[in-house]
Amino acid sequence: MTLPSDLRYTESHEWVRREADGTLAVGITDFAQEALGDLVYIELPEAGRTVAAGDVIAVVESVKAASDIYAPVAGTVVAANAALKDAPEGVNQDAFAAWLFRLAPAGADDADRLMDAAAYAALTAAQK
Repeated sequence: MTLPSDLRYTESHEWVRREADGTLAVGITDFAQEALGDLVYIELPEAGRTVAAGDVIAVVESVKAASDIYAPVAGTVVAANAALKDAPEGVNQDAFAAWLFRLAPAGADDADRLMDAAAYAALTAAQK
């Protein structure tokens, strides 16, 4: 399982990357996409939507199941990866390159409270 050490992670298997402009790119982890199998549809949030940490913000559907994607922190959606609408398999090909949406976080340090790679590796090891 690929696990970049420069990202933050959630218990619900989202990854978070701080971008140069201060926004947060969010996607699902390699662990999550492997568990789901081949993705066939992704419902992405609209730009401008304000969310609280833990809100359902997107949905990914695979041949096995549909799974909710949760906002890792509070903030406002600034972009969605429209390319994934027509090619959801991009997440299966490279989960860490295929961001789903970007958030302007409500708090500048909110993402720092999420799990680091070591903590996430321990979580996923316990779930196997």
